[in-house]
This record gives sequence, structure tokens and C-alpha cells, in this order.
Amino acid sequence: MTVKRLIGRPSYVHPIARAPGRAGVAEPARVGDDHVHPDIATEESRVSIGQSTVERRSGGSGPSAETLLWQRNRDEVAGPQDQWNDTLATIINHRSVRAFLPRALPGGTLELLVAAAQSASTSSNLQLWSVIAVEDPARKARLSELAGAQKFIRDAPLLLVWLCDHARLDAIAAERQTPVEGLQYLEEFIVGIIDAALAAQSAAIAAESLGLGCVYVGAVRNSPEQVAAELGLPPRVFAVFGMSVGVPDPAGETGVKPRLPRPVVLHREQYAGASREGEIARYNATVRGFQREQGMREQDWTQQSIDRVKDAAALRGRDRMRAALRALGFELR
Repeated sequence: MTVKRLIGRPSYVHPIARAPGRAGVAEPARVGDDHVHPDIATEESRVSIGQSTVERRSGGSGPSAETLLWQRNRDEVAGPQDQWNDTLATIINHRSVRAFLPRALPGGTLELLVAAAQSASTSSNLQLWSVIAVEDPARKARLSELAGAQKFIRDAPLLLVWLCDHARLDAIAAERQTPVEGLQYLEEFIVGIIDAALAAQSAAIAAESLGLGCVYVGAVRNSPEQVAAELGLPPRVFAVFGMSVGVPDPAGETGVKPRLPRPVVLHREQYAGASREGEIARYNATVRGFQREQGMREQDWTQQSIDRVKDAAALRGRDRMRAALRALGFELR
């Protein structure tokens, strides 16, 4: 298909190899003394991490399932994986892409992404979400200014703005002269947010499976009313987040950001405690190692996270979200 010709490889192969040795560009992940993994630590593994185990088993140089799983947490070496496929490889290899080539997406890509989005689960089949595809450079530039002046919003060929959409069902009910008071309650607002998030994540996985890159843009919530005006949103529609999509620029490729150790987020049967100091301390060290690899300023994850929510100012204008939602027509009873 057209997308495969653009990318130049089968869909399970990420098109971008790391650019070695360029100033300001992160080289392949270098493993510290505390986290030595046999696949990561060899020169042969310094290839596109997106290559699946299918290629590896057929004689290619792509990383194994164990390597992909290790780099997601970097807290233990995974054993051989009997259950593995290219879908898992795509999901576990996710990284945010903020550098895009000045290249248009192939025809039909948007429709494929929306088809994937519509394949996500939705509560009671209400489908309380919509998405706006923004391709006009001038509009992307204006939305970029409203969302922290982030350059990648302007650079990517496509900006998807995912919406919690109560207006559609409200209009359908009005045409039938039927009240739908339930839409004014917080529960249905939460349903719309969840629906939009599930749809967006399905679209993101689809994009990455095609060799494209994407990044979520939560900063569209910095100025909800202005974003609504720019997009012509009717009352009871809220822009939950954006997503920039495009062909990744090899010069700006980043590594896979390690997540919290699995025992911190995985609880069995009952919640097992909010703080796990040992695992968190190890994760701080892991994050600092990743930051060094990527040429980033080093800071503990704990400090970054606390700073992000320490007071109203840290929310970057989103502390007034309740008032903004009411102005957009959500009663939130």
C-alpha cells in the first residue's frame, strides 16, 4: 500500500535508525553499570528498536522481545517470551516523537487512523467523542501559540484534536424533543474523556504500526475557551488533548523512556501501598541514566513529578478548568 512505499519497509519495522555521533542528537542507549542487558550492550543491537522479533528470528538484526521489554522498565531482564507478536513490539516500543520531516502523509492515512480510533471500546456505545483533523498551517500555528508555542505542532503535517463531545447526542435528543438530563452529570463527562482517550490511543498505535510518529499535546487545555473558538466548537464540546502525527525526523529520534518498575503499578487482589521507596529510588537512578543518554538535564523523577503538581501555578493555567468547563456548557452536577 502507499504507506509502505513511503516508509520503505514492512509495517512492523520502524523506518528510522538512530543518527550516530551528531552533536545534540542522542546516540543509541548506553547501558550503565547497574543495568547491563546482553542485547542492549552489544554493538549489533544499535539498530532500530522498532524491528520485531519476526525479523530477528529470520536472521535480521532487530532486538528481541526481551530487549524491548527490558528497555521499557530497565529494572529486570525478562526471560524468553513465548507470547509475542508485532503488535506487542509496536506498543512496547512507543516513544514520543517531536521532530518531523516536512513530508505529507500518504493519502488515506487519516481515514485509517480514524478507523482504528473507532475500533476502540466505548461505554454503552455512546461514542461521546469526536476528533478534528487540522492540516492548515495557519491554524496549526495559532493552536501552537495557545498550546505553549510548541514548534512540533507547526512542523507535523497533521494535528488531531480529540474531543469530549456531548453536543452530538444532545442535538439528536433535541430533534426528538427528548430531554437528556444525564449528560449534565459529571459521570457522563468522565465517559466522554475516557472515550476520547481510548480512541486516541488506538489511533496512536495504528500510526506507529505504519512507521509514523506521534506525540500527545495536553497543552491544548491551557486555554480551553480560545481553543474552542479556534476550532468552532459548539457548547458541550471540550478539547481533551491534541496529537501531532507525521514522519519522524531521524535527526531528532529519542530513546524509549523508562517507566516505573512494574511492581509499583501492578497490585494483585488489593492495593498494596502507595509508596515503595526502594523501587522509587531505583527508578530515580534509571531516569537519570536515561537523561544522560539523551543529553537532557538530570533530575529525579520524584522531584519532576512533585514540581509538576506542587501548586496552582504549576498547572499552567489549568487550575481554572472547572470554570472553563462551565463556560463551555458543562454543568458537571
